[in-house]
Amino acid sequence: MRPLVLLSVLLLALTGCGSGSKDEPAAASSAGGAFPVTIKNKYGDTVVKAAPQRIVTVGLVEQDALLALGVVPVATTEWFGEKPGALFPWAKAKLGDGAVPQVLSDKDGLQFEKIAALRPDLIIGLYSGITADDYRKLTAIAPTVAQPAGVPDYGVAWQDVARTVGQAVGKAPEADELVQGIEGRFAAVRSEHPEFKGRTALMASPYQGYFVYGTQDPRSRLLTDFGFSLPGGLDKVIGDRFGGNLSAERIGLLDVQALVWFPEKGGTAKLKADPLYRNLKVRTQARDIFIEEDNDDELYGATSFVSVLSLPTVLDQLVPKLAAAVDGNPATNG
Repeated sequence: MRPLVLLSVLLLALTGCGSGSKDEPAAASSAGGAFPVTIKNKYGDTVVKAAPQRIVTVGLVEQDALLALGVVPVATTEWFGEKPGALFPWAKAKLGDGAVPQVLSDKDGLQFEKIAALRPDLIIGLYSGITADDYRKLTAIAPTVAQPAGVPDYGVAWQDVARTVGQAVGKAPEADELVQGIEGRFAAVRSEHPEFKGRTALMASPYQGYFVYGTQDPRSRLLTDFGFSLPGGLDKVIGDRFGGNLSAERIGLLDVQALVWFPEKGGTAKLKADPLYRNLKVRTQARDIFIEEDNDDELYGATSFVSVLSLPTVLDQLVPKLAAAVDGNPATNG
């Protein structure tokens, strides 16, 4: 983008941030004395001076936390699924009479001109890979809550997403209540399925081979929240990222007691026929679970989002599949 074009768009955004509009989205109108609030992020402190009215999410899942708190963003960033507003069913149900958010893309980098044209008064990118340069450009448009320090990009916990969004919109108590409710359901799963404790489990994707999610990925944390253990030395294999590809020599890492795959459309049959994978015990004993995008769209999306709104779907649908995978009877699993 040419510097002069970006500068003019940013100046337009800054001068327009205070203006109202008849199509203003729902905001945190009952925030009371919650503001100003300061939120720390990877690149500094973000000060939110008043209840935001026009929120743009440049992270990939934050729309769920906003909608759970009754706040409709003006724009979201699409990850996958091609849903109107980048809203899956569990989030769309919370939209009510709110306007469907505009959808942005980050496939070729953040769309700064489009973001600025939306006149946001808050930008949220917790589940993201915002760079220092991105942050500089975004904060020239509006206060920006970037990913937290101390975790890999795309590694923020769902609890932190919900609570940080709650802080940003002046609804911290409500967000904490939502988190506690979901955590209570996880505790119930651990109580009802003691067989999960001590069993090794892993989440993976046949993306460019064998892609596995590390200990800092929200999907992996689902497994430990259910009571499973992740394979020892997992992060030594993939490094300090949220996930990474295994070499053929490392494929034995997949031989766990419950393995959840996320194949794209048509990928399950190909994976089952893979000459290296098909001989592992996890496959021959049917201890693997295949959540394919085309025939299990809702669970595929819910387990990828890992949000306060998607987790009830995960708890209802994935837990029975995990129980079948570890029950010692291959006939009960796919």
